[in-house]
Amino acid sequence: MQTFSQLGPSEIFFIARRHNPCTSNCRAQLWFTGRLHFRQESYGFRLKNRVVEYSARPVPPNLIAAEKEEAKAVLTLFFKKQGLSNSVSVRIINKSDLFIDHLVSRLHSVHKSRYLVGRELTTLEIRDSLIPYLEQLHEQHGDLLSDLVVSFPDPPPPPSEDRPVSSSPAPLTPPPRGLAAADTRKLRAVSRVSELDTEGALRPQTLYLLDLGLNLEQIKTITRKFAAFPYYSLEGKIKPVVEFLLDLGIPKSDIPTILCKRPQICGISLTDNLKPTMAFLETLGIDKNQWAKIIYRFPAILTYSRQKLISTVEFLTGTGLTEEQIGKILTRCPNIMSYSVEDKLRPTMEYFESLNVDVAVLLHRCPQTFGLSIETNLKPVTEFFLEKGYGLDEIGIMISRYGALYTFSLKENLMPKWDYFQTMDYPNSELVKFPQFFGYSLQERIKPRYELVKRSGVRLLLNQVLSLSGVEFEKVVKKKMMKKLVSDHHQKSSSELL
Repeated sequence: MQTFSQLGPSEIFFIARRHNPCTSNCRAQLWFTGRLHFRQESYGFRLKNRVVEYSARPVPPNLIAAEKEEAKAVLTLFFKKQGLSNSVSVRIINKSDLFIDHLVSRLHSVHKSRYLVGRELTTLEIRDSLIPYLEQLHEQHGDLLSDLVVSFPDPPPPPSEDRPVSSSPAPLTPPPRGLAAADTRKLRAVSRVSELDTEGALRPQTLYLLDLGLNLEQIKTITRKFAAFPYYSLEGKIKPVVEFLLDLGIPKSDIPTILCKRPQICGISLTDNLKPTMAFLETLGIDKNQWAKIIYRFPAILTYSRQKLISTVEFLTGTGLTEEQIGKILTRCPNIMSYSVEDKLRPTMEYFESLNVDVAVLLHRCPQTFGLSIETNLKPVTEFFLEKGYGLDEIGIMISRYGALYTFSLKENLMPKWDYFQTMDYPNSELVKFPQFFGYSLQERIKPRYELVKRSGVRLLLNQVLSLSGVEFEKVVKKKMMKKLVSDHHQKSSSELL
């Protein structure tokens, strides 16, 4: 009998491997929350007179590799949500191979019934299984979680104040070995794309993707971004999803773009995730006849968890938008679902409210405005108009009337058009009435039309100069010219009589 008494109740980890001729994939992982007593039996471990048996069903190596990449992606996302930078997160994960193995084994334990029937987990199922577990660990260990991940299966080292002082400073750069390991994993995944079988043919997955219109370099680019992709089963994952997208009316020529944008879509179950998510979004008002356009624009909308979708919709509802309006927003701008409610949507709402803007109206007219940076995009535009003499209330009116105003480049759009406006015979207040002025091309619309009006000697509202079609604009100018001629003639006749 052996006892791991040195580990605390929440720190006991043990990875056990069978000592038999079975492959290394035949393994079990045990996680306990108290003092561990065990002795090895012929078929497993005995714990308090109960034997924990191993599952002898081997897991395919390619599935293990794919699940490891999925686990790394989840762990990276979790660390970034805790405030760590991407480089720091990657550095930690490069040193955490044993913990990644632990996460994969945990998936096999939690979903053992799925594996017994040979059914793979989807990306969302993996995420939904691991995130709560990581949150529980973070609750227990706090800032020591990163140390725990690296030192696994040993307990995390003591806090820095309890550690012996080292005679040499800690390196500021990650060890080359970690970087080399990350590069090796990525290179292995990329090389799988162009791997040949014994007959010199490419893998079936690669051939299928080539037939869809992707080239080898595109598939490799996808793999560099998402290393699990080349390990996806052709018949179990990639092909069913592609055929489903084609059935929705998406042209075959658009499939490569969708896969390049969001390859994770192939890791999602049609019956358990994709179709239910689409049905849920349709209840929110999304036009089901527009799915082909929506998925092409933003395929990631189908990969988000139900919780994320609900939180975004609750925010939109809280602004005063109706279900019908929310449905139209999601149809026109599905990527609004990618914006964090607390980090992006709510702060942007509060900023526009400070300008007395009706946020619901702005969201309905130009939802993409809420994807802009407050510091980089919004504030500089506001300060620009303040410097030109407009008040906050006037700026608020301009935004309410033309939500796209803040989506334009300050240097390349607003400034040159403002400079030209100063040469036009209009008061600055005209832009409050018609801020859409900034949405027209300076060279192709604004200058040619205004110069024609000036040559004609007539006067039109700024709205009339720019918003009318070419034919209507010419009619209005001619009509104004005729009125001017008649008026000038009457004035001349009257002066001659006098």
